[in-house]
Amino acid sequence: MKLFKYALLVFLGACSYGSLSTIVKLGMNDGFRMKQLVGSQYFFGWCMLLLLVLLFSRKKLGLKTGGKLLAAGITISLTGIFYGFAVEQLPASIAIVLLFQFTWIGVILEAVVDRKLPSREKVISMVILLIGTVLAGGILEPSIGGITTTGVIFGLMSAVSFAFYIFVSGRVATQVPAVNKSLYMTTSAMVIIMTVFSPSFLYDGAITDGLWKYGLPLGLLGIVIPVLFFSIGVPKLGSGLGAILGAAELPAAVVASVLVLQEEVSLLRWIGIIVVLIGIAAPQILPMGTGKKSSKPSPKQSLRKVEL
Repeated sequence: MKLFKYALLVFLGACSYGSLSTIVKLGMNDGFRMKQLVGSQYFFGWCMLLLLVLLFSRKKLGLKTGGKLLAAGITISLTGIFYGFAVEQLPASIAIVLLFQFTWIGVILEAVVDRKLPSREKVISMVILLIGTVLAGGILEPSIGGITTTGVIFGLMSAVSFAFYIFVSGRVATQVPAVNKSLYMTTSAMVIIMTVFSPSFLYDGAITDGLWKYGLPLGLLGIVIPVLFFSIGVPKLGSGLGAILGAAELPAAVVASVLVLQEEVSLLRWIGIIVVLIGIAAPQILPMGTGKKSSKPSPKQSLRKVEL
């Protein structure tokens, strides 16, 4: 039951990420630039995390631990930067399919570091997720064009950096309270984002002109909730399973675009969403099939479930 709780947190964190593209589109329709929206996301997210730390957890971290977390936060900013450049040069459906290669990259990364082959359930899940991602991303539908080599490279780099983000969330400073851990990681991420995209939105009047209406929800849904939930859940589940659960971002993105932006989604893409959800659930469902014969699990079976 505890593992389910942690899995739910990671799932909800991924769904929170999935809503970002819809909010960004709304902001761009209102006249704001991508760089302003991303910058405000990290600024407001950092401010909210700082407030949470001041209210609930003023734990001081050592120089070594703090340094590790600041370094780990670089992976968050790199994902946003690489994906932003990919979206500028590729159709959105291609960019998101490239980003979602983080699922199998994350599983392989865990296997290499732990020197242990991924479980049968994870391999099956990866195959299902790849099929579902291609369908849900609309890559098989007509009118896909405008693909550049640079865009593809940026898309794959965003997948690698996101896989590393999930990995370090489960391995670095796991003893540190989640809110403190999240603040440190977001601090370095914000500094890098401000350096690359410019902090001009802080003093050019953009915030008072309405940027705050998008920056606040972007900060909450794109920084506070996912970074906190990943910091809590991934260390308990492992980065491989964390990457698989992170795939919930794609169905959430499509559903949000339908509900808020009224975008039309083809039947093929809805089928892809269902396939992705099946892939996410596979690591939890498949072990159940091996224990059908006995209503009361043996000690070995119980141990196996805990390990998964």
